[in-house]
Amino acid sequence: MTRAPVLDVLLPHPEVPGRPARLAPRDDEAQLVALLDEYSPRAAPLRGAGSARVVRANMIATLDGAATGPDHVTGSINGAADLRVFRSLRALADVVLVGAGTARQERYRELDLPDALVETRRAHGRPAPLELAVVTRSGDVPEELLEGDRPAVVVTAGSCPRLRALQDRLPADRLVVAGDETVDLAATLDALEARGLPSVLAEGGPALLGDLVTASLVDELCLTWSPTLVGGPAPRIVAGTPWLTPPRTARLVHLLHADGVLLGRWDLRAAAVLDA
Repeated sequence: MTRAPVLDVLLPHPEVPGRPARLAPRDDEAQLVALLDEYSPRAAPLRGAGSARVVRANMIATLDGAATGPDHVTGSINGAADLRVFRSLRALADVVLVGAGTARQERYRELDLPDALVETRRAHGRPAPLELAVVTRSGDVPEELLEGDRPAVVVTAGSCPRLRALQDRLPADRLVVAGDETVDLAATLDALEARGLPSVLAEGGPALLGDLVTASLVDELCLTWSPTLVGGPAPRIVAGTPWLTPPRTARLVHLLHADGVLLGRWDLRAAAVLDA
């Protein structure tokens, strides 16, 4: 088996009884299991009785705040530790939510998980395959995501110019029309939960995350800081939004470290309470 990168637990303080000082450099499978325990989601208390929905966002940024590298994708600024957390968060989700622009730029395809995570995923109450949901106003979705036995769930609005073509192409349970002129993200999350997909992992891009944060729909933000600076006009992880009034506050749940990479988990539900 390959060796996993050392992940030091910086916060909560490792001297707290029962807290490990690090997710040791064990083999891949052992560390991935430990990460699933570290990132196990908690249902948000704001949904009302009977709702198990949790919306988490996973993003990466450079030290100078860029959400991508000069090639406009995240692959040039991430690394082994970030990939560990990336896979673990996917293993704990029912559905990955992504904007169509990001799906095109990052070349999304049907989602799968490493074999080491499949059984552990089942043990965490996620027996079904991981789904992909793509948000689009235009209906411009990569052809590869509309093919196969398990095409992506396409989320759009009634004004979408390609709506009829999508209706002809996709099964009814693979198309969500949420909103008239623009995509209603709250209605989107309701529709996904109604389809048995309450654990949502938003992977961007920055415009989609901006819309979710503006609407106070994100429960947790998992943010990786890459120890790089890239300059240029790269977007931040939240883009295209007006000033948030009031600014959203966050509570740090944990902070991990590996080879200069910092991996934070932030609870945004305090902000949602203030906005309610």
